[in-house]
Amino acid sequence: MEFAQRLLATKGGTIAVSGLAAVLAAVVFVVYLQRYRTSLKSSSEPATVLVAKNFIEKGTPGNIVGSDDLFQISSTPKSELKEGAISDPDSLRGRVAAEDIYPGEQLTVTDFTTTSPDAFVNKITGDQRAISVPLDSAHGMIGDIHPGDHVDVYGAFNVRRLNPDGTADPETAERPVLKLIVEDVPVLAAPTEQKTGFGASAGDKANVTLRVSDEQAGQIAFSSENGKLWIVLRPKAGAEPSAPDVVTLETILFGVKPVTAIRSLGAKP
Repeated sequence: MEFAQRLLATKGGTIAVSGLAAVLAAVVFVVYLQRYRTSLKSSSEPATVLVAKNFIEKGTPGNIVGSDDLFQISSTPKSELKEGAISDPDSLRGRVAAEDIYPGEQLTVTDFTTTSPDAFVNKITGDQRAISVPLDSAHGMIGDIHPGDHVDVYGAFNVRRLNPDGTADPETAERPVLKLIVEDVPVLAAPTEQKTGFGASAGDKANVTLRVSDEQAGQIAFSSENGKLWIVLRPKAGAEPSAPDVVTLETILFGVKPVTAIRSLGAKP
């Protein structure tokens, strides 16, 4: 402290201190400038980010976002990245869109929320639908079918002969008809075992969930409501097409061809 006071007490000392301060200021400025330039360079460097390619509706599963090509990989300066921007498509798995995402928007972690990987919404896309059908143990093979199996769905009805205009003729007797409704349907969920023990009955029903198209969902729902459904298990590999697709009393007892049975009901094959 005493040395500094004596140094500043002379003109030469004051000049020397001023010069030293100027040099230190210059050094600090150069260091700051270098860091600033480095920061600018870093912020302008390109970074990978996922950008919505098409409209992503709220509730869309992350794996569907990837499989349906709803995003594209883009490059943008780091300074323009949103907080939590997603760069890896795998990070979308097990998540669903928390809000609507519009084309051109960066995908961020806050845009998605977690969901169970077993949720049905993660297993359907496009025109696919998940439909649960109530079936008893015999008709639904409860305890014998499992998620991942493939089945054929048959519907049994009592029908009357058709008039030329396609309406049922009330003057004719009802005839039992069984028809293949949907072939090769994946099972999404099924009870692990049928209900047994006290209180159980042959008529007890359990839900079997199937993955079908939107059109097939309507056909199965109508058949379940107005007829009797059967589920038939298909082999894991090498399953051949199911035939015939229509069964009547005549086709079983007398070997009448299905096409002939269909025509006898006034319908066109």
